[in-house]
Amino acid sequence: MGVAERKGRERAGRERRITAAARLIAAREGWSAVTIRRLAEEIEYSQPVLYSHFENREAIVAAVAVEGFGELARALQQAAHESSDRRNALRNVAMAYLAFAGEHPALYEAMFTMPTGLRFAEADTKPELKDAFAALTAVLTPSNSDVEVAAETFWAALHGLAELERSGRIRHSARDERVALVVHGLLDR
Repeated sequence: MGVAERKGRERAGRERRITAAARLIAAREGWSAVTIRRLAEEIEYSQPVLYSHFENREAIVAAVAVEGFGELARALQQAAHESSDRRNALRNVAMAYLAFAGEHPALYEAMFTMPTGLRFAEADTKPELKDAFAALTAVLTPSNSDVEVAAETFWAALHGLAELERSGRIRHSARDERVALVVHGLLDR
């Protein structure tokens, strides 16, 4: 192993420590508690070390969001894999999405509501973001409409439901019925 390879692994390890600390603080206290100063104290690095890895707090949030999209993609892929047919796959993916949002509120917030500069459907879109979108697209079958538009609509419906559930504005007890309506709408398009 060369020096450059070792240094690269060490750098990646420091970045993982930084994002793990950010996730932990955000989960415990909310994203407002995640500052460069607080992260430096938490992981016992100097602020300049953090800045040598991430330009600013937004870049740390973006790195956390990218991790989250990778985790979401794996959860959605697993849900689809465990499905017996298309209707079941749509339902399982929808339920996995909503479960992910509910189980990881701070991570979900980083992924979808905080400024990150991350973009979908661009030439430089991160692979984790593409994988999450592909996991939604995979359970849809093309018809006379654009499968990407259907996936965006599916995603928008799930995101709206997730946000309304997280904020307590809709009844959690009616999740199954709402998901059934979304799935029905997608199957009948």
